[in-house]
Amino acid sequence: MNDRTALVTGANKGIGKHIARLLTAEGFRVYVGSRDAERGRRTVEQIGAGARLLVLDVTDPGSVAAAAARVDRLDVLVNNAGINVSLDPVAETGLEDFRRTYETNVFGVVAVTNAFLPALRRSPSPRIVNVSSGTASLTWSTSPNPQFTPGRGHAAAYRSSKAALNALTVLYALTLAEEGFKVNALAPGARATDLVPGAAAVGGDPAEAAQGAVRLALLQDDGPTGAFFSWDGTPVPW
Repeated sequence: MNDRTALVTGANKGIGKHIARLLTAEGFRVYVGSRDAERGRRTVEQIGAGARLLVLDVTDPGSVAAAAARVDRLDVLVNNAGINVSLDPVAETGLEDFRRTYETNVFGVVAVTNAFLPALRRSPSPRIVNVSSGTASLTWSTSPNPQFTPGRGHAAAYRSSKAALNALTVLYALTLAEEGFKVNALAPGARATDLVPGAAAVGGDPAEAAQGAVRLALLQDDGPTGAFFSWDGTPVPW
């Protein structure tokens, strides 16, 4: 009997919801991490068998600790919860916007990952997937390719937070490599979600990006760690 277990944060909508759905289709018992209990319940009902609600606010230490206490073993952690509160360039972005963004996109990832490490260490093949962004690539920001527009430094809080998340990905990968962990970052591409105003009208299918996250969640033991991939499996430059 397949007893693999996964947690997806921010899974009540968007890419996270599709990741949770696809992982249940792979036979996982999936904890749907949701700050809002009612929205989380609706998502669990929509996904069906295999999905479990886990009320989790990644910015609340008490909520993180309570959620971790409910999970004995975890095979996959997908740090998907993220926010984008400002599209302003760095010189026009207030400190509060930076603080709010980093609280979820950076500090929340550290809080959740560290809290669930005991459960992950009980897995024979622990996997961590951090949902980042292609806009966090410093290479693409300074020498953009034709598929990427840097926007002259816009969305500074969001993009720098995801660059910090990329650094955390490398550091966790180095720290946990000898324990068999695979820790990687995913650039999902522009998707039709409510993360960025207007993206719902012009972005691609969130389910397509979710497939990339699931691919990293299912890596074999000889797979990469400490790497940054696009949704289609193509390496993304740091």
